[in-house]
Amino acid sequence: MKIFKSILITGASSGIGKALAEQLAGEGVYLAISGRDQARLNEVGENCRKKGATVDATIIDVTNQAAMKSWLEEIDSQHSLDLVIANAGVSPGTSGETRKDDQMRRMLEINVIGVLNTIDPVIPGMIIRESGSIALMSSLAGFRGLPSAPGYGASKAWVRSYGEGLRGSLHAEGINVSVICPGFVASRITDQNKFPMPFFMTAPKAAAIILHGLDKNKARIAFPLASYIMAWLLAFLPLWLTDLLARKLPRKE
Repeated sequence: MKIFKSILITGASSGIGKALAEQLAGEGVYLAISGRDQARLNEVGENCRKKGATVDATIIDVTNQAAMKSWLEEIDSQHSLDLVIANAGVSPGTSGETRKDDQMRRMLEINVIGVLNTIDPVIPGMIIRESGSIALMSSLAGFRGLPSAPGYGASKAWVRSYGEGLRGSLHAEGINVSVICPGFVASRITDQNKFPMPFFMTAPKAAAIILHGLDKNKARIAFPLASYIMAWLLAFLPLWLTDLLARKLPRKE
């Protein structure tokens, strides 16, 4: 298993981000983690320190470009990040907004602009070092526009497309880029779902799958397999058929 020694994870106060931080923590590991809830983030930080990691736990808004640039460049200059995971993301119901149109815009800011603000400042340093790994959190929901969650799916489709293009763009620079596409995983987002979620999995299990994929430098880390196959089929079957199937899905937004 590849050992990452200097790691940054956004959205690390719960769900997959929390599980990734706690599984990556260890002796000699530096972890910079961010989130929106100080108490939850502090708890994750303490769990990681108990495993021997040095932890910088910071509350920061990923949509604040200037703040993110300053934070990331300072950390990278001191610790030469070798893994950056742009994990922060929300659904309309977890965006912190109450009005529906505000929820949608805030979600797009976090899920799309937040990803750019996380990875753009660290790429120049990785290019100079000719090494580094970047992981972008997309979703199986980004494979086909669904009436159950059009905005969320669109934001994750952007992340998937951008990440897959970025992988090829940075290959010659010695930088690995992986796109993570989970199905239903225990998180604050899935806590909002009031419908059956097939192949539901725990965050620690999802984190283990992700870390295995990063170790192998997989371009796309999509799971569970059965859900991935269904998402792939929805993307490639005729639209008249997938329209009929998609209309039966429960509403999220």
